[in-house]
Amino acid sequence: MSEYKYTNRLVDEKSPYLLQHAHNPVDWYPWGGEAFSGAVAEDKPIFLSIGYSTCHWCHVMERESFEDEEVAEVLNKSFISIKVDREERPDIDHIYMNVCQALTGSGGWPLTIIMTADKKPFFAGTYFPKKDRMGHSGLIDILNEITNLWNHEKGKVDKAIDSIMQHMESTFETTEHGEISKDVLDKAFHNFKASFDSLYGGFGKAPKFPTPHNLCFLLRYYNETKNEEALYIVEKTLESMYRGGIYDHIGFGFSRYSTDRKWLIPHFEKMLYDNALISIIYLEAYQLTKKEAYKDIAEQIFEYVLRDMTSKDGAFYSAEDADSEGEEGKFYAWVPEELTMILGEKDGKAFAAYFDITERGNFEEENIPNLINNESAFQKIAALPMDEYRKKVFKYREDRVHPYKDDKVLTAWNGLMIAAMAYGARVLEDRRYKVAAENAVSFIKKHLIREDGRLLARYRDGEAAYPAYIDDYAFLIWGLIELYETTFVLDYLEFALKLTEDMIKYFYDERSGGFYIYGSDSEELISRPKDIYDGATPSGNSVATLNLLRLSRITGRSELEDMAHRQFRAFSKSIEHYPSAYSHFMMAVINGYSKAREIVIVGKRDDESTQKLMDKINSSYMPNTVTVFKDINEDQTKINKLINYIKHHGEVGNKGTAYVCEGYACKAPVNNVKDLEKVLNS
Repeated sequence: MSEYKYTNRLVDEKSPYLLQHAHNPVDWYPWGGEAFSGAVAEDKPIFLSIGYSTCHWCHVMERESFEDEEVAEVLNKSFISIKVDREERPDIDHIYMNVCQALTGSGGWPLTIIMTADKKPFFAGTYFPKKDRMGHSGLIDILNEITNLWNHEKGKVDKAIDSIMQHMESTFETTEHGEISKDVLDKAFHNFKASFDSLYGGFGKAPKFPTPHNLCFLLRYYNETKNEEALYIVEKTLESMYRGGIYDHIGFGFSRYSTDRKWLIPHFEKMLYDNALISIIYLEAYQLTKKEAYKDIAEQIFEYVLRDMTSKDGAFYSAEDADSEGEEGKFYAWVPEELTMILGEKDGKAFAAYFDITERGNFEEENIPNLINNESAFQKIAALPMDEYRKKVFKYREDRVHPYKDDKVLTAWNGLMIAAMAYGARVLEDRRYKVAAENAVSFIKKHLIREDGRLLARYRDGEAAYPAYIDDYAFLIWGLIELYETTFVLDYLEFALKLTEDMIKYFYDERSGGFYIYGSDSEELISRPKDIYDGATPSGNSVATLNLLRLSRITGRSELEDMAHRQFRAFSKSIEHYPSAYSHFMMAVINGYSKAREIVIVGKRDDESTQKLMDKINSSYMPNTVTVFKDINEDQTKINKLINYIKHHGEVGNKGTAYVCEGYACKAPVNNVKDLEKVLNS
């Protein structure tokens, strides 16, 4: 006899989020033909609920409504109910989130949509309690009203659908083209400056999201203009984020966002994509400023990812939940008595004082460790003896009930962490990160490429599924470019170019420009949108644009740069309206307008003179530079095929030699670090 009172169709799915709902009394369907044909046959509207496994408010709505027999009775009688994991189906999520934002002015998860059997929406919202509460409409009343409307006033439903569909067509179509001006960079900077919180760093008041690509843009803007305000905004934000409770000072890694202005109280879920992108900005800040604190934080993030978010096969997991034992943040909170028990009276008090852990508490009568008021802490990260105390506290915390881990492997997010690890390997000179990036690429090649070569989006429990989306292609290509520039293994460059060709084949809009979210060979939805907004993650279009520029300069293939410039024209009007919303795209614009630099190193891979030149390049912040390596001991057939323009480059004086070209003009070759430094600084 089953231990569960109810079991629905989701029990056969692989998604952790869908499996969380497999024993609800709601008669859930996964997205698919069975659900839609059922809605037609029974003449019922569809109740679509979209979320993800580590979403706190998704859990709340499940406990309040989807586990409730009264709600289930209404849904099962009058609706066909579909559950979608937004991380598996970003195409579905993107379309209906735009509907929600258009109808309500905001969005988020859980996303609640009511629509017809032909997938056309007529109602949207996010979280709803079971019953009316404090001005918040209750789910049961909403469902009953919609049932009445469906059965007795279909004309109103049709009218709402027509209005929504017209809006969607105008929203998703790219029609206004033009040249993008360099002035847009200054405008983006002033947007960020205007919203910068000079007291606590970051932008706006609360909630605060790290959004590291905003900071990466500002660092590049500083690099181009030497505007000290841009650098100050970046450094103030990076220091404030680290000091706050959004950073896990005991076990490392960043939570998704802070609920308050000070970065003190996090929304405790930890996402792979956040930690990938955040580690990159700390690495860039370290390259530029040489401040050890930035290096230490990046290393700590990588320690967390390799320890807790990496499978035995080398892939990276997706996320960790905010909740444990049904309570948000329980795993991460402390009281002083626990520290005394772990460390003893004297050391426990010292540790508590260092991390602001008090009897009064800062989070529901407990404490989130933080360094907001600890002025010296940022200068002495991982300093003894405090780090020894931390290790003991961490060991104790490991025996607590851990938050749920979403162990599915997403190609897109793995691409971001591959980029971060590969970049970290060369900046920090740590081979472990290179190996981690290479292992993840090997996993993707083995498990996430279909027999016909088509990249797939998700792997879990032995199953790969869903034709990959634009983010999967763009983010993985980014990772491969970084891995090539770290290892100079040509297979990674070759793989990046193959994926780029496929990306253009499946996603590119030849008529209007830009890349669609889902491929021409994927399920056809009610619209085929393109996304350029750089939100929690940068958009696939933004990343693809910068990838095209970098690959063009690495390989000498001018048609890739031409396509990047078509991207600029396709999205110019949207971007010029409010450029700070497109910060990763702005990095591509900087790259396009800068005197982009190509460096070719020729020599023997293990030769000391060659390595010194590479070390100089790797230690320097040069975001608009690409580096190519030609090993004279290797067979030249493959490199000549992929990077034809270096066919005649050779060593000078039998030593490792650097060829530097900038702004379409080449300097004389150099073969020592001092001369290379002069060329780079000229």
